[in-house]
Amino acid sequence: MITGTELNGEIKRLMARGLRAGCMARQFPDVAALTFKINNLKKEKNAVICAHVYQTPDIIYGVGDFIGDSYKLADDSRKTKADVIIFCGVHFMGETAKILNPGKKVYVPSINAGCSLSESITAEDVRELKKRYPGLPVATYINTSADVKAESDCIVTSANAEKILRKLYEKHERLIFIPDRFMGANLAKVLGKTPGKDIILWRGSCVVHENFNAKTIAVYSKNYPGLAVLAHAECPSDIINAVDFMGGTGDMLNYIEKTNASGYLLVTECGFGELARIKFPEKNFIAMCRLCPYMKSITLENILEVLENPRPELEVTVPSDISVQAKTSIEKMFELAA
Repeated sequence: MITGTELNGEIKRLMARGLRAGCMARQFPDVAALTFKINNLKKEKNAVICAHVYQTPDIIYGVGDFIGDSYKLADDSRKTKADVIIFCGVHFMGETAKILNPGKKVYVPSINAGCSLSESITAEDVRELKKRYPGLPVATYINTSADVKAESDCIVTSANAEKILRKLYEKHERLIFIPDRFMGANLAKVLGKTPGKDIILWRGSCVVHENFNAKTIAVYSKNYPGLAVLAHAECPSDIINAVDFMGGTGDMLNYIEKTNASGYLLVTECGFGELARIKFPEKNFIAMCRLCPYMKSITLENILEVLENPRPELEVTVPSDISVQAKTSIEKMFELAA
């Protein structure tokens, strides 16, 4: 049982990290009681928590040990000395952490933390693509299952896709990019490639990013002079054509840090807007918010339950043969992104 002194101390810690009542669905004492217990259990069990930037602020700043996009969290997870990794993101991210740490226990706290992109393609689909386009390297967005990664030549994230594809094109005239058709089209434009000719795309998309509206961006830009518009690379091309910057969430944070616009319009999942407001309290943000139901299925209660009573269905497992093959494509990403 947490004492009054401990509770007050935890509330002060959370406030010092930037949390405020307006960015949480519950009262400070309720959040603090959970984060205090979770952080103590982490120490007891030698566990770490990877928190994606789309998670809620109470998770990111209350219990997160590693915070970032999918690339950073994959890199962080392979360096940790913890025995247990609790991945507060979506299931494919937990699989990546397990592939990089086969000897550790990895948990995703919610069975509902899936991903529309990951579900859009199977390993059999990849094998059929390779038959149809023999000899072409397969560059695969990290938002995919371990089975799909095992059929791939190199994994990419939104933070490094352009860099890695440029390196692949130095040795290959054509390549296959899966599964996000919008990101693939956006990359093709940046690289001067033609979809269907130089870059073969799949039909996957993100349920969050495919639904933003370019007309809304135009209205904001007209009404707020000097507004910098940032969009995630998973957005459709008409969105990307209307923005000042395209990239992953890590790239967007770097852009915000290094610039001084009168305001920033953020075209991505809601959680990023909450994170940006806390990280840069002196700057102005408008979040074109769309909620990811998969990311937001994880709560502090889920995390506490995993630490107290880890259920088998929440543990991430990857067959050893799939893990070995998938690790090769993931390691290729780290090599080419260096």
